[in-house]
Amino acid sequence: MKKIGIFGIASAITLAVACYFFIQLGGNNPIEITLIEGNPETLAGKTFKGIPQDKKLEETFKAIETQQSLNPGSKIHTIYYIEPAGKLDTMEVFVGLNLPFASGELEPKSFQESRYLVAKVSANKWVMPGPNKVKAKLEEFAQENKVKLSGIFIDKIISETEVHVIAPIK
Repeated sequence: MKKIGIFGIASAITLAVACYFFIQLGGNNPIEITLIEGNPETLAGKTFKGIPQDKKLEETFKAIETQQSLNPGSKIHTIYYIEPAGKLDTMEVFVGLNLPFASGELEPKSFQESRYLVAKVSANKWVMPGPNKVKAKLEEFAQENKVKLSGIFIDKIISETEVHVIAPIK
């Protein structure tokens, strides 16, 4: 009987510590959604299509990071057209920067929509909500506000602890 009591106390302490760190890391931070009037930013970048383990994916990100260092104030944006379910599944992702013009090897990506939603997510990367949860919140907000999303979700990387998910409205 004593062992059960000790196990119960140890479990309660472990759960309390885990909850404390989850909250401290931002696990309970709300997803803030805002409706913006105007076109989403024009992007310049590269599209990768292949498997997640392909070295070309890493090269694509490094090329955009290099461009980012040459363009202070720009932020990396990603658009996953095909998200991989596993390590060997095909994926298609556009990786770019918020730049008005594409130069060199970069391809332009502009958006005709005149309104969009922005979901601001801030938390440590270990407790940040997954993309499906953020998309569900955006879709719920769109339905409540009687707007129809285009189906494109753009991840704007602000920092290691902040991401903005942009969802253009049809």
